[in-house]
Amino acid sequence: MNETLMIAGMAFVTFGIRYVLLASAGHFTFPRWAKTGLDFVPPAVLTAIIVPAVLIPNSNGIEFHLQNASLLAACVAVVVGLIRKDLLTTIVVGMLAFGLFKWLL
Repeated sequence: MNETLMIAGMAFVTFGIRYVLLASAGHFTFPRWAKTGLDFVPPAVLTAIIVPAVLIPNSNGIEFHLQNASLLAACVAVVVGLIRKDLLTTIVVGMLAFGLFKWLL
């Protein structure tokens, strides 16, 4: 019974917070400086997630060498992304490159 009340309470709090923000979304506008600053949030968050996963794949410290399959695949994905400018192609080629480098190394 306690678990059910706890889950219901967490759902209520989560829904309440999101509902308040979504309900007030059209009633105010951000200043130009805030909009400019918020444009940098997605690249910063993705960088904070991807760079440790690429450079520290085994929790053994930074592995910045040619035996790191994650680093090599990330380099391939960056080159493909810069050339093609297509997210799906970049993801597929990066995953294929990672599988190939993992198998070869």
